[in-house]
Amino acid sequence: MVGPENVSIDPADLACYGADAGFVTGRPDGVVLPATTEETAAVLSLAADAGLPVVPRGAGTGTAGGAVPTRGGLVVALTRMHRIHEIDRRDLVGVVDPGVVTGDFQAAAEREGLFYPPDPASLAVCTLGGNAATGAGGARAVKYGVTRDYVLGCEVALPDGRVVQLGGRTAKGVVGLDLTRLLVGSEGTLGILTRLVLRLVPMPPAVATLAGVFRAPADAAAAVGAVFSAGLVPRCAEFLDRMSLACIGGDLPFPVPGDAGALVLLEVDGPPARVREEAAEAAGRFEAAGALRVFPAAEPGAAEALWAARRGLSPALKRLGRPHKVSEDVCVPRGRLADLVAAVEEIGGRHRVTVLVFGHAGDGNLHVNFLFDREDPGEAGRVEAAVADLMRRTLALGGTISGEHGVGAAKRPFIRWETGPDVLDLMRRVKSVFDPRGLMNPGKVFPDDADVG
Repeated sequence: MVGPENVSIDPADLACYGADAGFVTGRPDGVVLPATTEETAAVLSLAADAGLPVVPRGAGTGTAGGAVPTRGGLVVALTRMHRIHEIDRRDLVGVVDPGVVTGDFQAAAEREGLFYPPDPASLAVCTLGGNAATGAGGARAVKYGVTRDYVLGCEVALPDGRVVQLGGRTAKGVVGLDLTRLLVGSEGTLGILTRLVLRLVPMPPAVATLAGVFRAPADAAAAVGAVFSAGLVPRCAEFLDRMSLACIGGDLPFPVPGDAGALVLLEVDGPPARVREEAAEAAGRFEAAGALRVFPAAEPGAAEALWAARRGLSPALKRLGRPHKVSEDVCVPRGRLADLVAAVEEIGGRHRVTVLVFGHAGDGNLHVNFLFDREDPGEAGRVEAAVADLMRRTLALGGTISGEHGVGAAKRPFIRWETGPDVLDLMRRVKSVFDPRGLMNPGKVFPDDADVG
């Protein structure tokens, strides 16, 4: 169906496709790389006839185990489907294959004077199909929204090999149930996205970036709140705690004061005059909140250096010398941000685990990273207990256990804590309509009876 060179049962390939960027691992029975919708549908039809589980996969940059074959089966990797079919300046849409790299699509849109706002930290390698499957977000979500807000339509290969078209390229559409939005964020449990119609917006004419360094996380959280209270909606408002600063302080374009306990990276965009006013207003709010230093990234390359350091933070954690990490992406209402940071510090101390926090303060979505040695059973057990505590505390603050990474395999033991049994039952019943035999990405999202909770 796809050519022998695009199918593998080689043990080295199976090992590579048995992991993502998180800590969950598995082993597929085989890997197939289709190049077209027709090939993808044929593979699904064959797998259905054989009763073989199917695990869709993009670039494997997820951290929740959503693309990991925890129950064997066939990994269907979509990276050969990487064509940008269209960028339309009149309709403000792009039509793409699922294997198009997010950063490549952004650059192609920008060459046409257009803007695709979703910007996961891994945008240089992650794919648009994976972004859509997990409902990925990014730093600019606070102003522009997440991937779900930009998918107007999609083509989907269903588990039995049928292909359906959902949504379209119109700005509006209210015919029947919104199955497009159902597929986005479904983590490959309902079908495989084989083409996407994405909404674009005009390129903002001006952008201003600044960073504020604070003595304590509470001061940083107060500064973010003050910016929003002033009526400003920045396109990015990123938070880094003390340990995060220690990892990338040398990569920043300014010296970090020795008593710094947090940093906020903020960006505004729009008409030039308005941008200057908003940047000045934000800087004033930072200073009023007790900023040790406010750095306006006005020099050439300064903003790029700030963002390079921020996007490189996750891999920079290796500088702390711990071999493994669990990266959570809990989200709380913006007004509870300081409470979440305080809760994380308390959880880390009580369970005696190394923990640091960074992420999207503008929408309350923080990445809580527990660093440990998986080979130490005592330490691994303490991290497991700390993660469960984090989920409980997040929900108690009115939050959600995942802001943008999805549930996958890593968080499925906790999903019923958030949804309750009735909502979870509805989700299972929807899943059974699309996938009555349970062959699409088994072991993801939906918990087993033996799981926590």
